[in-house]
Amino acid sequence: MATRSYLDFEKPVAELEAKLEELRALGERDGAVSIADDIGRLEGKAAIALQEIYANLTPWQKTQVARHPQRPHFVDYCAGLIQDFTPLAGDRTFGEDEAIVGGFGRFKGQPVLVLGQEKGATTEARLRHNFGMARPEGYRKAVRLMETADRFGLPVIAFVDTAGAFPGIEAEERGQAEAIARSTQACLALGVPNVAIVIGEGGSGGAIALATANHVLMLEHAIYGVISPEGAASILWRDQGRAHDAATAMKITAQDLLRLGIIDGIIPEATGGAHRDRDAAISETGAAIASALAAFDGLGADEIRDQRAAKFLEIGRKL
Repeated sequence: MATRSYLDFEKPVAELEAKLEELRALGERDGAVSIADDIGRLEGKAAIALQEIYANLTPWQKTQVARHPQRPHFVDYCAGLIQDFTPLAGDRTFGEDEAIVGGFGRFKGQPVLVLGQEKGATTEARLRHNFGMARPEGYRKAVRLMETADRFGLPVIAFVDTAGAFPGIEAEERGQAEAIARSTQACLALGVPNVAIVIGEGGSGGAIALATANHVLMLEHAIYGVISPEGAASILWRDQGRAHDAATAMKITAQDLLRLGIIDGIIPEATGGAHRDRDAAISETGAAIASALAAFDGLGADEIRDQRAAKFLEIGRKL
């Protein structure tokens, strides 16, 4: 991991951990006085400060954590959970869109289709993956792969991480709205179980196109909503500076959405966010996926479709 990046509200922790690094460097010098006790006390103080901050995050702060530049992305989950992954490209209509990565592999020995929105971790990768904002060909590729998985009876696992579908003119010219609708329809039509996990941002139709699943999970500090907080603030108050108010009003956190019945479970993150312990986040996600898929063992195609349809038809009735 490169030098850790801190969010604005993590400043107290950043200062403590900077002092820790100075002490550790001092302790490594030849002939230096042992300062192990000082390091231990400072480590404890930093851990307590981090726990206190993350025990009381606001929705806007959770939004910042969900967007953290060092947060694990789809490629990290795929590498950690999927064996023999073989990516497939193209929608057989226009071209390839690397904002959505898809292919077949094995999850705990079981053949599956894996789809994911990839934002990219470097400048080059972000440009190549278009920051995870898919064009129509990306959603049409997802439809092609989901239909193939359905034909061969393979479960579908989708990792959602996008600010939204790409809003450019060329995407609209190629049928962006129709492509999103077709992808959502393909999710609903699957006769095999599908599980979706919001690992960072779940933005608007760009997210629901992959997240119309039998079982929808979110990481503890992920967000999921119909529009970004900045976009909502621009529409409601014509002031992006009120994004924190919009984030609170929109109920976009995993905790709010579980209470509202929109998602089915929350995957815990390490104190400080998934980027502080990437391996733990990936492991916890794998366990949650395995549990979700096991619930559909022995069910027929019609039963799986009926469960999925009933789940989405029920949303809003308990409010």
